[in-house]
Parts: sequence; structure tokens; C-alpha cells
Amino acid sequence: MYVIRLPNGNLRVPHSAVLERGAGDEAGQVIGQAYVEIGPDDPDYERLAGQALTVEELEHRRRQWRDGDEALLQQFEEWKAQRNDD
Repeated sequence: MYVIRLPNGNLRVPHSAVLERGAGDEAGQVIGQAYVEIGPDDPDYERLAGQALTVEELEHRRRQWRDGDEALLQQFEEWKAQRNDD
């Protein structure tokens, strides 16, 4: 999850809900992840703003991942077809 700079200047920041109490291994377990929106008046704004991506930058990264996935998928399909031929 990324810090996203919204067009209005606010930041959309990842936030996790953690199970604080539980039996044994359950304590400290992440039970949910979401985004919260913060503005310039938030104490963490300046620190988080330095790593924020714009909506356009995030979409560009997603396109790059999908493009890279297509080549990998093609490789896998060729490998799978070869295994089925054997």
C-alpha cells in the first residue's frame, strides 16, 4: 500500500487494524487494512508527504506491473504447453 497525494492536497495513508489482545499467536495479528485521509494539519503529514505518489504516478506503476505480468504470463503458458506436450 502506498501513500497517495490526492488532487486536493490531502494524503491517503495506509492504516492497519491490529488485534492487540488474543490468545497466543493471535495477539499482534493484522485483522484489516484500509486507507485514511489526512490533511496538512496532521502531525505526520510532512513526513508522509515526502513519500507520496500522485494518483497518476500510482496508475503508471500499475500499468507497468500489468505489462510485466503479460510477459511473465506468456512465458508460463509456453512452459505449461511444453509440459502438456511431453
